Amino acid sequence: MKYILSLIILACTLAGCAEKERSPEETVATYYKAVAEGNYQEISSLISDSITITAGDYVMPFDKESYYEHFKWDSIFKPSYEVVSIESDNEQVIATVAVSSLRFEFLKNNPLTCSNKIYLHDGKITKLEEITCIDVNWDVWQQERDSLVAWTARNHPELDNFINDLSMKGAIKYKKAMELYVGRGGED
Repeated sequence: MKYILSLIILACTLAGCAEKERSPEETVATYYKAVAEGNYQEISSLISDSITITAGDYVMPFDKESYYEHFKWDSIFKPSYEVVSIESDNEQVIATVAVSSLRFEFLKNNPLTCSNKIYLHDGKITKLEEITCIDVNWDVWQQERDSLVAWTARNHPELDNFINDLSMKGAIKYKKAMELYVGRGGED
């Protein structure tokens, strides 16, 4: 009898200690919290071995290593993330997130608030698909970006091509180009 009672207690203890599976909404909320805190270890535990980010015509597939490079690129612009809402209909999760950063400030669209459809498989995030960005002015964004690219090519060719370099080195060049452009004092 003591043996059976000990087994029951052990089974109950083990069942109580087992990690509860997160709901899709909890996974998404935890992901954005980890992104906001810059906690890549937590992010890595929440994403699949491959993850795709889509924004407009851009489709960016990543494995965990290349996603880490993307994470480092983004971190150079000192982003802050605020989850506005997370909704689910058991089929999909829609998260609306406001992101502020040095880059978005330069592009005169700060914060950038977008709704994303998040796909999960076996409890891991596999895809972040931008649905819409609220109150964004893409014309101003493009004008600021194009002015920066042209000015940098003319005045600081050592920083040229930063716009296509999604490495940490490219982000550092991008940030330096923004700083020089803002501080140019009327120089063309």
